[in-house]
Amino acid sequence: MSQTVNEGVRWTTADLELLPDNGTRYEIIDGELFMSRSPHLSHQDAGGNIYLELQIWSRTTRLGKAFINPGIIFSEANNVEPDVVWISNERLALLVDDSGHLTDAPELVVEVLSLGKENERRDREAKLKLYSSRGVQEYWIVDWRLQKVEIYRRENAKLQLVVTLLASDELSSPLLPDFTCSVSRLFT
Repeated sequence: MSQTVNEGVRWTTADLELLPDNGTRYEIIDGELFMSRSPHLSHQDAGGNIYLELQIWSRTTRLGKAFINPGIIFSEANNVEPDVVWISNERLALLVDDSGHLTDAPELVVEVLSLGKENERRDREAKLKLYSSRGVQEYWIVDWRLQKVEIYRRENAKLQLVVTLLASDELSSPLLPDFTCSVSRLFT
């Protein structure tokens, strides 16, 4: 379950420190506060599988690292926690602040859809717009219920949907040389 708390209030990163630490996930996108509970186990499983595939490839190639649920503080009005990111070694050293949060766009961001209209709106609209404006090179929206992956890539300075992959397809990326993974492995 997710909900937004808006009512004309513009939330900031500083406001997050005042909210209770009760297991609720808080994210701010363009000053709008999004709250959600812990995701479904199948959501978590898909995110873990994506992380595993990316991290195995990263350890083999030594080109970068994958992270699960990193905090990305783009600005006071944009503070999010994507499910998985991948960052090249070159960018990693530049993006991490003293608190261990990312302060700019990783090359790849992955969001696994959670149940509910607000969650889908957050990932398909608000986060797509945010990641596009902040320079993310590739954005994967993963639907564990339908076992599909939508791939958005930067084209003409904007993230554009380039392909939707189903369980029988192979996932690859120009960001990740020689990386391939059967989409079905993300959901097992």
